[in-house]
Amino acid sequence: MGADTTLALVTTDLTIGGMTCAACVKRVEKKLAGLDGVTATVNLATGRARVSHPARIGPGELVATVERAGYTAALPEPPGKRQPGDGGEAEATRRERDRLLVTALLAVPVLVLSMTPALQFRDWQWLCFVLAAPVAVWGAWPFHERAARGLRHAAATMDTLVSLGVVASFSWSAYALFLGGAGEPGTRMPFSLVPTAADGAAHLYLEAAVGVPLFVLAGRFLEARARRGTGAALASLARLVVKEVAVREDGRERLLPVEQLTAGQIFVVRPGERVATDGEVVEGSSAVDLSLVTGESEPAEVGPGSAVVGGAVNAGGLLLVEATAVGAGTRLARITRLVTEAQAGKARAQRLADTVAGFFVPVVLTLAVTTLGFWLGAGADPQAAVTACVAVLVVACPCALGLATPTALMAATGRGAQLGVLVSGPRALEGLRHVDTVVLDKTGTLTSGHMTVARVTAVPGGLGPEAVLRLAGAVERGSEHPLGRAVTAHARRAASGRPLPAVSEFSARPGLGVRGRVEGRLVEILAPDGDLPPVLSEALSAAEDAAHTPIMVRVDGAAEALIEVGDVVRPGSYRAVDRLRRLGVRPVLATGDREAPARAVASALGIDEVHARRTPEDKAGLVRDLQEHGHRVAVIGDGVNDAAALAGADLGIAMGSGTDVAIGAADVTLVRGDIEALADAVRLARRTLGTIRVNLLWAFGYNVVTVPLAMVGLLTPMLAAAAMSASSLLVVGNSLRLRAWRPTPARRRTR
Repeated sequence: MGADTTLALVTTDLTIGGMTCAACVKRVEKKLAGLDGVTATVNLATGRARVSHPARIGPGELVATVERAGYTAALPEPPGKRQPGDGGEAEATRRERDRLLVTALLAVPVLVLSMTPALQFRDWQWLCFVLAAPVAVWGAWPFHERAARGLRHAAATMDTLVSLGVVASFSWSAYALFLGGAGEPGTRMPFSLVPTAADGAAHLYLEAAVGVPLFVLAGRFLEARARRGTGAALASLARLVVKEVAVREDGRERLLPVEQLTAGQIFVVRPGERVATDGEVVEGSSAVDLSLVTGESEPAEVGPGSAVVGGAVNAGGLLLVEATAVGAGTRLARITRLVTEAQAGKARAQRLADTVAGFFVPVVLTLAVTTLGFWLGAGADPQAAVTACVAVLVVACPCALGLATPTALMAATGRGAQLGVLVSGPRALEGLRHVDTVVLDKTGTLTSGHMTVARVTAVPGGLGPEAVLRLAGAVERGSEHPLGRAVTAHARRAASGRPLPAVSEFSARPGLGVRGRVEGRLVEILAPDGDLPPVLSEALSAAEDAAHTPIMVRVDGAAEALIEVGDVVRPGSYRAVDRLRRLGVRPVLATGDREAPARAVASALGIDEVHARRTPEDKAGLVRDLQEHGHRVAVIGDGVNDAAALAGADLGIAMGSGTDVAIGAADVTLVRGDIEALADAVRLARRTLGTIRVNLLWAFGYNVVTVPLAMVGLLTPMLAAAAMSASSLLVVGNSLRLRAWRPTPARRRTR
């Protein structure tokens, strides 16, 4: 028992503070991995770590380990307890903004005077020194503090580079003023975009001493705001959580915190209120807006027996709902959990970037010292050597490397959730990008999964389809047969809220059908016989070809109509299959159903390859066979019988309306149960991975170009700081474009 507990792995999320670059990420991961049996994935963009560890290692030990690495750590706040952007986070943002504003007020005059010789009045350099001192000390204090903390733990990060750059620039300027002749009255300093040798008095670099912290602080402030934007999906989901719920017991209502609500309790949802949790309507009817939960734009009509989702908005009348799932078991909680887990992951390219960042800063420090030594050894002016060394320290920032993947992934997963597509992480995105074959289940995936009236064919010159359907629905109301329930449900929808007429003399004949008298007419519903009018004979042949079940309606002894009942194709399935084909993905139909209905659905959707009467083991075998032939296979399903194939595929995709077993085995969930969203998911995955590649190309290319320029003296520290901040902002900005990504066919939701 004890051994099992020791070996069991659990997952803990931690909020990490003080990380500023990919080197920080690598250090935290390495420190946590130093514990026996622990693996960790750290996300710079969210400031979160997902840690897998043995049960014997508690959260306290994990927090202490992170703190020993020089960073802060804490367990995240429970969902709903504190909204994103509240409390400590908002206070930290205000402090960052205030520091940036004060730094800017002090730094701008220094930059203007240093860069414009015509404005340099008598003793201007001493005014600049007075203004620059608080910037170099207080404005840059976060960099100095984190650099010192890293030094205590024998770690070098981005903050080490910035701190050294500011200290070196300011120290050299202080030397120049007090000992190098630059403090003489009337001294002027020319400004150049590249370092220059001294001509008389030693050169001042106060513009670098204030420009570096100003640009880096500004870049990080804007970057943090942009990164919070990429996490907007989680913030939106958090806002859907209801705090209190009105529970009805013994005819009375009382308010409860939603945490105290239990399955089976009846709660009230008034017009305009959010549904507190997943449940089933027991009384009332209304239209429910699901757009914020599932992305479905059209309100859904609900009534007694209808399922409703927590977080949906009641747009109509009063509803009494019985809670069927609470807490972590609700769909909203599942969506939140999937989005959070997806944003914690890393793509293969980002793992490579993190590995590079792990030794990047020590390499930069070595290059900076080498640059200083080379310039001095070559007989160059000391201040030009120091300037080149400082520029190398400042320009070589690995921030962009650390942000390349997580910001794109956060933006993409958030956008996917808005479109009704939940991905489990980078592996799923990479899988979507490379899929070339998709195995589709039929029942519940391509079709609705329940019996529905597919078509009503009436005899010309007779009562007409509307009247016949009204009479048939009234009679079938007394039947418990699935076909009868389908006819009654269809008749009620066609009646647009008007009640069906009463039935008398109802009788059911097992295996033959039902009959009853409606509004004085004898209505019989039975299996078709051989004596049918031509139009109904043609309809019967069409029903058999489509694998539908035909029902004949006779009124007062005369055949009036043929009703076809079957599992109908979902609206949008044809468009979904067609769009997949256009994306280069081959559709394959695999079902446990009979050959005839399988062929009928495949024919309607234009699918050439059909595998009928397949057991769950057969489906899993089909997936393996396709993989052995070199295909990258995705499987879409909604039931327990699809779980094995979903788990064995390169990518498993579950319908959101499916079973928990199917969803648990899948990498991607289509929340709305709308297969058309799959094509959106494939295109979003391709766009996201393309964005990540561009981000990484820029991050690597930036350092490859700028570090050599700084080493040979073609970049001043101030320009280096601006370029470094711009690189991070470009990466984040490029990722944010995914938040506005839209599926190209604007009409894809039409029915």
